[in-house]
Amino acid sequence: MTRNLLTKFLISIAISGIGLAFAADNTDGIVVYNAQHETLTKAWVDGFTKDTGIKVTLRNGDDSELGNQIVQEGDKSPADVFLTENSPSMVLVDNAGLFAPITPSTLTQVDSAYRPAHGKWIGIAARSTVFVYNKDKLAAGALPKSLMELAQPEWKGRWAASPAGADFQAILSAMLELKGEAATLDWLKAMKSNATIYRGNSAVLKAVNAGQIDSGVIYHYYSFGDQAKTGENSNNTSLHYFRHKDPGAFVSISGGGVLASSKHKEQAQAFLKWVTGKQGQEILKTGSSFEYAVGEGAQSNAKLVPLKELDAPVVDASKLDSKKAIQLMTQAGLL
Repeated sequence: MTRNLLTKFLISIAISGIGLAFAADNTDGIVVYNAQHETLTKAWVDGFTKDTGIKVTLRNGDDSELGNQIVQEGDKSPADVFLTENSPSMVLVDNAGLFAPITPSTLTQVDSAYRPAHGKWIGIAARSTVFVYNKDKLAAGALPKSLMELAQPEWKGRWAASPAGADFQAILSAMLELKGEAATLDWLKAMKSNATIYRGNSAVLKAVNAGQIDSGVIYHYYSFGDQAKTGENSNNTSLHYFRHKDPGAFVSISGGGVLASSKHKEQAQAFLKWVTGKQGQEILKTGSSFEYAVGEGAQSNAKLVPLKELDAPVVDASKLDSKKAIQLMTQAGLL
């Protein structure tokens, strides 16, 4: 058996669930451009390499930085796999025609709600939009029923966000898809007047907890992660879930894709199969990321509100337009 055929055979065995590890010199390894949380991805990489023997080199950055870098590198990119926190950067690379189709057996491991129908990339985790509020500043009866209400005059100076980050831009991309350009721009212009701007969701959470601002729009896991540590930046807060398919109930998909230019496609496909499979999704349940598992039958951390109870809006992740969202934020004076 040739070296190449032997490598293919061993990879197919490893990713089929048998878990046979093989010597690292049977593969050249893969390069992952990683915009997901470094600790989560490292846990995935360590488990994958232990099970398969395939080496993984991580190059860490944020969603937009790495997405734009891949587009600039084109078919000369050294990346084999791209992982993101949010889906708009996956769409950016996808629209440039730079992804290879995901192996069908991998696609079936993830609920169809958490992957685009075309199969060029796949969901690996998810996070929910939430409204965090200071319990001493806002009573439960005074909470907004919709994210869109934050554009109203009575919310002036009472909420915060981090518009420069990929998290908020994903939420806004969903609003754009659900409500249209005119309504989204109007909302952003009101946000310019009403909201206090911070750099990063952690800063928003900390400010709400300290009573510097009444409330904020963030993702759920910032609060759960802080509570799992000391709670010093979240003990005075509570989370409000908009539900009712509101834009504020948007669930953002973290994505993974194999680059069409990859010289190690089988190893790259094996990595995504492992991440979306039983072992990879179990890390989301037992680890400290507090992100949602999206694998078929996979369980998320028991502390989280179950995905099915969030009543999130149906949004085609492959249509989220980060470029247009950024353009509108710039037009509204937020960037």
